[in-house]
Amino acid sequence: MGSFVSRSMEDGMSRNREFVKELNTIMVERQLHSQNQMRERLMAMQIARARELLNWLAAFYVIGVTSLTSAYRKTKKPGFLMPVLPLTFILAYQADLSYGTKLHRIRAEAEHIMQHETETLFLPCGVPTVSSIDLARQVESERQKLHPHMPAL
Repeated sequence: MGSFVSRSMEDGMSRNREFVKELNTIMVERQLHSQNQMRERLMAMQIARARELLNWLAAFYVIGVTSLTSAYRKTKKPGFLMPVLPLTFILAYQADLSYGTKLHRIRAEAEHIMQHETETLFLPCGVPTVSSIDLARQVESERQKLHPHMPAL
């Protein structure tokens, strides 16, 4: 009778372990999907920001080029046309970033760095560990006890 109860408990424990493992897998997958959605939303915000900035730069460019061209026609001094060149590069860069393939080239370069230059991605002093985080938390707690009037870092 005792072996029947222990076998039944072992079966229950193994089913419970499998259930917990499945729950943990689902939780990790949900966290990954959530983080990916947040990343996508942030990227969409950055692209929208670049496009909005392009609108402002294009308006500034049109006004600037028109003004500089009319000043050149009145005075015949070529110095008035000098700012047009850098303004053209700035506008072209922003247009490429907003609507062109600049983001694809940036992504390709990032993938190259991650595959072939991983040493440039290392954090100073390595990846934080639980013990280093706890130590920093204890140091901050002691600092707050010694100097309560100073704000937390």
